[in-house]
Formats: sequence, C-alpha cells, structure tokens
Amino acid sequence: MEKIPVRHIKATTKEPNLSGGFHIRDIKHLLAGKDMVQELHRHSFFFLLILKKGSGAHSIDFTSYPVKNNSVFFMRPGQVHQLVLKSGSTGYLLGFGPDFYIPATASAKEVLRKVSSKNFCQLMRDKSGKLFCLLDYIIDEYTRKQDRFEDAIRSILDIFFIELLRHSRTPGSREGSAQLYAQDRLEELQELIETHIETHKQVAFYADRMHLTPFQLNAITRSTLGKTCSTLINEAIILEAKRYLTATSHQINQIADQLGYEDPSYFIRFFKKHTGYTPDAFRRSHA
Repeated sequence: MEKIPVRHIKATTKEPNLSGGFHIRDIKHLLAGKDMVQELHRHSFFFLLILKKGSGAHSIDFTSYPVKNNSVFFMRPGQVHQLVLKSGSTGYLLGFGPDFYIPATASAKEVLRKVSSKNFCQLMRDKSGKLFCLLDYIIDEYTRKQDRFEDAIRSILDIFFIELLRHSRTPGSREGSAQLYAQDRLEELQELIETHIETHKQVAFYADRMHLTPFQLNAITRSTLGKTCSTLINEAIILEAKRYLTATSHQINQIADQLGYEDPSYFIRFFKKHTGYTPDAFRRSHA
C-alpha cells in the first residue's frame, strides 16, 4: 500500500562516521540563486529550518506558518510538511536522526521534548546571535571533521536546544510549578498520542500509560488547552487522515483500515463530523 513519501538522511562515503544520522546545509549555497520547492512529505529524522533571512510558504501538518527573518521551524519525525523557500533566503537546514543525537541525561531529553513540541519559533532579534554562532560552530566541525567531531556536534546541539528553548518562551513570563507540571504532562501525552494513535483511541489507555486517572488527565488538558483528552485524540486521528488523503492515493477503506477502523462507513461519518467534509471531498479540495 502506497505511503506518504518519507525522506531520510543519506549516508555517504564522505561521511561514514555519521552513518546517515546528521547533516547541516547552508541555505544560501543550497538555493544557489533559485527557489526551493518541496512537495508534501515526511522525514524519518528531526528537521530544523533556521532562517536569518527568509520568505516563502511553509505548511506543517496542514497549519500554515509565516516564513520570515529570524525564525526557526522544528519538525519531529513523521510530521508532514510542504515548503517553498524563496531565493535570497539565508540560514541553515539541519537534520539529525535519533541514533545520532541521544540525550545523555533526563534533563537533556526533557529539553529536546519541549523544544520539538513547537513547530515554529520567532527568535528575539537582539538575542539570536548566540544561536547562529552555535550553528556556525557546528558547520565548522562538520566541515573540518577533526578528531571526535561527532561528539563536539552533539555537545553543541545540547547548548543549541537550551538556547532555542529560551527563545520559545514568552519574554518576562513566569510559570508556577503547577503550570510547569501540567505543561510537561501535556507534552508527554501529545508524544504518546502521536506514537499510538493508529491503535489506541481511548482516554483510559493514555491515562494508564501516564499513571493518571482519566479525570486527572482531562484536568491537565483542560487547564493547558481548554480541551478534553478525547478532543485531542480525535484531532490526532483527523490530522493523520488528512495526511493520507493529501499525500497518497489510498482508497478510503484503506485509510480507514490504516487508522484502525474496521468499518469504513463509520470512519467517513467520523471524518465528516469533525471537518464538515467527506474524505473524498476533502481530498478533491486539496488536489
């Protein structure tokens, strides 16, 4: 059965030590005076677009984001996106696989989870210099390939993610311990839903995995997003259905089966209830 196109980091004979697990590209050199147009696809790795200067169009999981100066796009493996990047844009494309960058501590793992939970970050212009200095350092290590350059890149990534997390927070905001706890658990829930949505659609499953009661889990989602956990699950199902409808030629019954629905007619009713379109109509409107 046809799948959404998936791009991988290609291993090369010039970079055997990286095993296809990391790359970084200078956007100016990559564009070479031309526009970049990427059709809908997924990545099997973490993907970052870091712009000093930029214009174009970018859609991640069917949400459109502004492409402008001093901005960062961060995509997790499996997310779907389309990108048009206009000539004259500058910055970096960076990709790394989960086998290349493995957070060494629980704190580093938490930072990666937090920073990758937001697809778009507008950098504070007067404080973005440190981020681009870190990227320049990574480029230098990646180009020179001196002894233990891979370890150096991983260490710089640790610092880069911390710095990016600082930018992603609202300046001057202070969150209490209860708010931080709720936000942490919400991000944990979102990661679980993303992983298990095709096979598990019940609130009780996610509550059990998080060692919470369904009531406690709903309290967390209501306090952070103003939504029930069931609503988040339904939104994830609809998002994955949209991915298949726009990026594959699967029949509707095949998509229903892929998403764990034995009865295609039930899936069609579910999709129309939440979008206002039948799956076929949605596909035609995005052809």
